[in-house]
Amino acid sequence: MANVTFSSPRMARDITVYAVAGDRGTILAVAQQNKVPIPFDCQDGNCGSCVVEVTHLDAPTKYSKYGIALTEEEKETLKQLGKITKDEIYEAEVNDMPPRYRLACQCFVRNEDIMVTFEGDETLPAQRPHITHAARHFTGGIKVNSLDEFLGYAVKIEEDAATHFYDLAEQMKACGNDEVAKLFYQLAGFSRQHLKEAQERAKEIKADVVVPPDYVWPDQATPEQTSLMAGDAALSKIDALKAALIGERRGYDFYLAIAETTHEPEVKAMAKLFVQEEAEHLKILEASVTREEWIQSNPTVDA
Repeated sequence: MANVTFSSPRMARDITVYAVAGDRGTILAVAQQNKVPIPFDCQDGNCGSCVVEVTHLDAPTKYSKYGIALTEEEKETLKQLGKITKDEIYEAEVNDMPPRYRLACQCFVRNEDIMVTFEGDETLPAQRPHITHAARHFTGGIKVNSLDEFLGYAVKIEEDAATHFYDLAEQMKACGNDEVAKLFYQLAGFSRQHLKEAQERAKEIKADVVVPPDYVWPDQATPEQTSLMAGDAALSKIDALKAALIGERRGYDFYLAIAETTHEPEVKAMAKLFVQEEAEHLKILEASVTREEWIQSNPTVDA
Protein backbone atom coordinates (compact mmCIF):
# COMPACT_ATOMS: atom_id res chain seq x y z
CA MET A 1 0.00 0.00 0.00
CA ALA A 2 1.11 3.55 -0.66
CA ASN A 3 -0.03 6.81 0.90
CA VAL A 4 -0.66 9.50 -1.69
CA THR A 5 -1.19 12.98 -0.28
CA PHE A 6 -2.70 15.59 -2.57
CA SER A 7 -2.09 19.26 -1.85
CA SER A 8 -3.29 22.32 -3.74
CA PRO A 9 -4.29 25.93 -3.01
CA ARG A 10 -7.53 25.04 -4.79
CA MET A 11 -8.46 22.57 -2.02
CA ALA A 12 -9.59 23.44 1.50
CA ARG A 13 -7.16 20.90 2.98
CA ASP A 14 -4.68 18.22 1.99
CA ILE A 15 -6.15 14.82 1.19
CA THR A 16 -4.29 11.56 1.88
CA VAL A 17 -5.53 8.36 0.28
CA TYR A 18 -4.35 4.77 0.16
CA ALA A 19 -3.39 3.53 -3.26
CA VAL A 20 -2.78 -0.11 -4.12
CA ALA A 21 0.69 -0.40 -5.59
CA GLY A 22 1.05 -2.57 -8.65
CA ASP A 23 -2.40 -2.03 -10.09
CA ARG A 24 -0.86 0.25 -12.75
CA GLY A 25 -3.01 3.14 -11.62
CA THR A 26 -1.76 6.61 -12.46
CA ILE A 27 -1.79 9.57 -10.11
CA LEU A 28 -4.61 11.01 -12.20
CA ALA A 29 -6.64 7.82 -11.86
CA VAL A 30 -6.16 7.82 -8.09
CA ALA A 31 -7.14 11.49 -7.97
CA GLN A 32 -10.31 10.88 -9.96
CA GLN A 33 -11.29 7.93 -7.79
CA ASN A 34 -11.04 10.16 -4.73
CA LYS A 35 -12.56 13.30 -6.28
CA VAL A 36 -9.30 15.26 -6.15
CA PRO A 37 -9.59 18.06 -8.76
CA ILE A 38 -6.36 17.64 -10.72
CA PRO A 39 -7.04 19.35 -14.06
CA PHE A 40 -6.64 17.28 -17.22
CA ASP A 41 -7.56 17.22 -20.87
CA CYS A 42 -5.94 14.78 -23.32
CA GLN A 43 -4.76 12.07 -20.83
CA ASP A 44 -2.11 11.10 -23.40
CA GLY A 45 0.81 13.13 -22.08
CA ASN A 46 0.62 15.75 -24.82
CA CYS A 47 -1.26 18.74 -23.40
CA GLY A 48 0.46 19.28 -20.03
CA SER A 49 -2.79 20.15 -18.24
CA CYS A 50 -2.17 17.63 -15.46
CA VAL A 51 1.38 18.64 -14.50
CA VAL A 52 2.08 17.99 -10.81
CA GLU A 53 5.02 18.14 -8.44
CA VAL A 54 5.81 14.78 -6.85
CA THR A 55 7.75 14.59 -3.59
CA HIS A 56 8.94 11.14 -2.48
CA LEU A 57 8.41 11.16 1.27
CA ASP A 58 10.26 7.99 2.25
CA ALA A 59 13.32 8.31 0.00
CA PRO A 60 16.38 9.55 1.97
CA THR A 61 18.37 9.96 -1.25
CA LYS A 62 17.34 10.37 -4.85
CA TYR A 63 18.55 6.86 -5.62
CA SER A 64 16.17 5.48 -2.99
CA LYS A 65 13.26 6.32 -5.25
CA TYR A 66 11.60 3.68 -7.39
CA GLY A 67 12.89 3.68 -10.95
CA ILE A 68 10.64 4.98 -13.70
CA ALA A 69 10.42 4.89 -17.46
CA LEU A 70 9.79 8.43 -18.70
CA THR A 71 7.90 8.32 -22.01
CA GLU A 72 8.97 10.52 -24.89
CA GLU A 73 5.60 12.27 -24.79
CA GLU A 74 5.95 13.17 -21.12
CA LYS A 75 9.58 14.22 -21.49
CA GLU A 76 8.81 16.48 -24.44
CA THR A 77 5.78 18.03 -22.76
CA LEU A 78 7.71 18.72 -19.55
CA LYS A 79 10.48 20.31 -21.63
CA GLN A 80 7.99 22.60 -23.36
CA LEU A 81 6.53 23.59 -19.99
CA GLY A 82 9.99 24.29 -18.55
CA LYS A 83 9.36 21.67 -15.85
CA ILE A 84 12.36 19.42 -16.41
CA THR A 85 16.09 20.19 -16.44
CA LYS A 86 18.87 18.66 -18.53
CA ASP A 87 20.21 16.92 -15.44
CA GLU A 88 16.80 15.43 -14.71
CA ILE A 89 16.51 14.20 -18.28
CA TYR A 90 19.92 12.56 -17.94
CA GLU A 91 18.98 10.91 -14.63
CA ALA A 92 15.71 9.68 -16.12
CA GLU A 93 17.34 8.26 -19.25
CA VAL A 94 20.44 6.79 -17.62
CA ASN A 95 19.38 5.91 -14.07
CA ASP A 96 15.57 5.76 -14.41
CA MET A 97 15.27 8.42 -11.70
CA PRO A 98 12.00 10.39 -11.70
CA PRO A 99 12.10 14.18 -12.18
CA ARG A 100 10.53 16.62 -9.76
CA TYR A 101 7.55 17.35 -12.00
CA ARG A 102 5.42 14.71 -13.66
CA LEU A 103 2.27 14.45 -15.72
CA ALA A 104 -0.40 12.89 -13.51
CA CYS A 105 -1.79 10.91 -16.45
CA GLN A 106 1.62 9.29 -17.07
CA CYS A 107 2.96 8.79 -13.55
CA PHE A 108 2.10 5.42 -12.01
CA VAL A 109 1.75 4.99 -8.26
CA ARG A 110 4.41 2.71 -6.78
CA ASN A 111 4.85 1.18 -3.34
CA GLU A 112 6.09 4.43 -1.78
CA ASP A 113 4.54 7.40 -0.02
CA ILE A 114 4.38 10.55 -2.11
CA MET A 115 3.12 14.11 -1.90
CA VAL A 116 1.41 15.36 -5.06
CA THR A 117 1.17 19.13 -5.35
CA PHE A 118 -0.69 20.96 -8.10
CA GLU A 119 -1.79 24.51 -8.75
CA GLY A 120 -5.12 23.87 -10.41
CA ASP A 121 -6.45 24.71 -13.86
CA GLU A 122 -4.73 27.93 -14.95
CA THR A 123 -6.85 28.21 -18.09
CA LEU A 124 -9.84 29.18 -15.97
CA PRO A 125 -9.97 32.31 -13.79
CA ALA A 126 -8.24 31.88 -10.42
CA GLN A 127 -11.38 32.94 -8.57
CA ARG A 128 -14.29 31.47 -10.43
CA PRO A 129 -17.79 32.67 -9.59
CA HIS A 130 -20.31 30.27 -8.15
CA ILE A 131 -22.22 28.47 -10.89
CA THR A 132 -25.74 29.67 -10.24
CA HIS A 133 -28.96 28.00 -11.33
CA ALA A 134 -29.36 30.83 -13.82
CA ALA A 135 -25.96 30.12 -15.35
CA ARG A 136 -26.74 26.44 -15.63
CA HIS A 137 -30.09 27.32 -17.18
CA PHE A 138 -28.30 29.13 -19.99
CA THR A 139 -27.24 25.78 -21.39
CA GLY A 140 -30.79 25.65 -22.66
CA GLY A 141 -31.74 22.92 -20.23
CA ILE A 142 -29.84 20.33 -22.27
CA LYS A 143 -26.42 18.77 -22.07
CA VAL A 144 -23.89 19.91 -24.66
CA ASN A 145 -22.76 16.57 -26.05
CA SER A 146 -20.38 17.55 -28.82
CA LEU A 147 -18.03 20.24 -30.06
CA ASP A 148 -20.33 20.85 -33.02
CA GLU A 149 -23.21 21.55 -30.67
CA PHE A 150 -21.13 23.86 -28.49
CA LEU A 151 -19.94 25.90 -31.47
CA GLY A 152 -23.53 26.12 -32.65
CA TYR A 153 -24.44 27.80 -29.37
CA ALA A 154 -21.40 30.09 -29.57
CA VAL A 155 -22.25 31.19 -33.11
CA LYS A 156 -25.85 31.88 -32.08
CA ILE A 157 -24.78 33.95 -29.06
CA GLU A 158 -22.37 36.16 -31.00
CA GLU A 159 -24.65 36.45 -34.03
CA ASP A 160 -27.56 37.63 -31.89
CA ALA A 161 -25.34 40.00 -29.89
CA ALA A 162 -23.97 41.63 -33.06
CA THR A 163 -27.48 42.14 -34.46
CA HIS A 164 -28.81 43.37 -31.12
CA PHE A 165 -26.10 45.99 -30.57
CA TYR A 166 -26.24 47.18 -34.18
CA ASP A 167 -30.02 47.66 -33.97
CA LEU A 168 -29.60 49.58 -30.71
CA ALA A 169 -26.93 51.76 -32.32
CA GLU A 170 -29.24 52.58 -35.22
CA GLN A 171 -32.08 53.41 -32.82
CA MET A 172 -29.86 55.64 -30.69
CA LYS A 173 -28.57 57.42 -33.77
CA ALA A 174 -32.12 57.98 -35.04
CA CYS A 175 -33.16 59.64 -31.78
CA GLY A 176 -30.07 61.84 -31.65
CA ASN A 177 -28.16 60.02 -28.89
CA ASP A 178 -24.91 59.92 -30.85
CA GLU A 179 -22.59 59.19 -27.91
CA VAL A 180 -24.41 55.99 -26.95
CA ALA A 181 -24.93 55.09 -30.62
CA LYS A 182 -21.15 55.15 -31.08
CA LEU A 183 -20.73 52.83 -28.08
CA PHE A 184 -23.24 50.31 -29.43
CA TYR A 185 -21.63 50.37 -32.88
CA GLN A 186 -18.35 49.45 -31.17
CA LEU A 187 -20.00 46.63 -29.21
CA ALA A 188 -21.60 45.34 -32.41
CA GLY A 189 -18.15 45.32 -34.01
CA PHE A 190 -16.72 43.33 -31.11
CA SER A 191 -19.53 40.78 -31.40
CA ARG A 192 -19.02 40.44 -35.15
CA GLN A 193 -15.34 39.75 -34.51
CA HIS A 194 -16.23 37.11 -31.91
CA LEU A 195 -18.71 35.59 -34.37
CA LYS A 196 -16.02 35.40 -37.02
CA GLU A 197 -13.64 33.70 -34.58
CA ALA A 198 -16.28 31.12 -33.61
CA GLN A 199 -17.03 30.41 -37.27
CA GLU A 200 -13.32 30.07 -38.06
CA ARG A 201 -12.85 27.61 -35.20
CA ALA A 202 -15.76 25.60 -36.50
CA LYS A 203 -14.22 25.63 -39.97
CA GLU A 204 -10.81 24.53 -38.66
CA ILE A 205 -12.24 21.37 -37.13
CA LYS A 206 -14.81 20.92 -39.91
CA ALA A 207 -17.62 21.13 -37.38
CA ASP A 208 -21.16 20.54 -38.55
CA VAL A 209 -22.56 23.61 -36.81
CA VAL A 210 -26.30 23.68 -36.26
CA VAL A 211 -27.51 26.95 -34.76
CA PRO A 212 -29.98 26.20 -31.94
CA PRO A 213 -33.49 27.67 -32.16
CA ASP A 214 -34.62 30.55 -29.97
CA TYR A 215 -36.86 28.41 -27.79
CA VAL A 216 -33.93 26.66 -26.07
CA TRP A 217 -32.91 29.94 -24.41
CA PRO A 218 -34.54 31.55 -21.36
CA ASP A 219 -37.10 34.12 -22.53
CA GLN A 220 -36.16 33.10 -26.09
CA ALA A 221 -33.10 35.35 -25.90
CA THR A 222 -29.40 34.48 -25.97
CA PRO A 223 -27.45 35.56 -22.87
CA GLU A 224 -25.47 38.53 -24.19
CA GLN A 225 -28.51 40.51 -25.31
CA THR A 226 -29.38 43.41 -23.03
CA SER A 227 -32.78 44.50 -21.75
CA LEU A 228 -32.53 47.67 -23.86
CA MET A 229 -34.94 47.09 -26.70
CA ALA A 230 -35.71 50.58 -28.04
CA GLY A 231 -34.03 53.90 -28.70
CA ASP A 232 -33.92 56.28 -25.75
CA ALA A 233 -32.72 59.82 -26.27
CA ALA A 234 -32.10 60.15 -22.53
CA LEU A 235 -30.06 56.95 -22.13
CA SER A 236 -26.66 57.81 -20.68
CA LYS A 237 -23.39 56.21 -21.66
CA ILE A 238 -22.90 54.83 -18.16
CA ASP A 239 -26.33 53.13 -18.18
CA ALA A 240 -25.67 51.69 -21.63
CA LEU A 241 -22.32 50.33 -20.45
CA LYS A 242 -23.89 48.77 -17.37
CA ALA A 243 -26.57 47.09 -19.48
CA ALA A 244 -23.91 45.73 -21.84
CA LEU A 245 -21.88 44.54 -18.84
CA ILE A 246 -24.83 42.53 -17.53
CA GLY A 247 -25.21 40.82 -20.90
CA GLU A 248 -21.49 40.09 -21.10
CA ARG A 249 -21.58 38.53 -17.65
CA ARG A 250 -24.41 36.26 -18.73
CA GLY A 251 -22.36 35.17 -21.73
CA TYR A 252 -19.39 34.52 -19.44
CA ASP A 253 -21.63 32.49 -17.12
CA PHE A 254 -22.86 30.42 -20.04
CA TYR A 255 -19.39 29.40 -21.22
CA LEU A 256 -18.14 28.90 -17.66
CA ALA A 257 -21.10 26.67 -16.82
CA ILE A 258 -20.29 24.45 -19.79
CA ALA A 259 -16.56 24.36 -18.96
CA GLU A 260 -17.39 23.35 -15.39
CA THR A 261 -20.10 20.78 -16.07
CA THR A 262 -19.38 19.05 -19.38
CA HIS A 263 -17.90 15.57 -19.41
CA GLU A 264 -16.66 15.90 -22.98
CA PRO A 265 -12.91 16.81 -23.05
CA GLU A 266 -13.12 18.56 -26.44
CA VAL A 267 -16.07 20.68 -25.33
CA LYS A 268 -14.34 21.54 -22.05
CA ALA A 269 -11.17 22.65 -23.83
CA MET A 270 -13.06 24.85 -26.30
CA ALA A 271 -15.30 26.31 -23.59
CA LYS A 272 -12.17 27.32 -21.64
CA LEU A 273 -10.99 29.39 -24.60
CA PHE A 274 -14.31 31.23 -24.69
CA VAL A 275 -14.18 31.73 -20.91
CA GLN A 276 -10.78 33.39 -21.26
CA GLU A 277 -12.02 35.68 -24.02
CA GLU A 278 -15.19 36.63 -22.17
CA ALA A 279 -13.14 37.37 -19.04
CA GLU A 280 -11.08 39.85 -21.08
CA HIS A 281 -14.25 41.47 -22.45
CA LEU A 282 -15.59 41.81 -18.91
CA LYS A 283 -12.40 43.55 -17.80
CA ILE A 284 -12.72 46.06 -20.64
CA LEU A 285 -16.36 46.85 -19.88
CA GLU A 286 -15.76 47.03 -16.13
CA ALA A 287 -12.89 49.45 -16.71
CA SER A 288 -15.13 51.57 -18.95
CA VAL A 289 -17.87 51.65 -16.31
CA THR A 290 -15.34 52.66 -13.64
CA ARG A 291 -13.99 55.42 -15.86
CA GLU A 292 -17.46 56.83 -16.60
CA GLU A 293 -18.37 56.75 -12.92
CA TRP A 294 -15.18 58.64 -12.09
CA ILE A 295 -15.91 61.24 -14.78
CA GLN A 296 -19.41 61.77 -13.41
CA SER A 297 -18.13 62.18 -9.86
CA ASN A 298 -15.36 64.57 -10.98
CA PRO A 299 -17.07 66.82 -13.55
CA THR A 300 -14.53 69.62 -13.22
CA VAL A 301 -11.52 67.40 -13.93
CA ASP A 302 -10.46 66.67 -17.50
CA ALA A 303 -10.67 62.91 -18.20
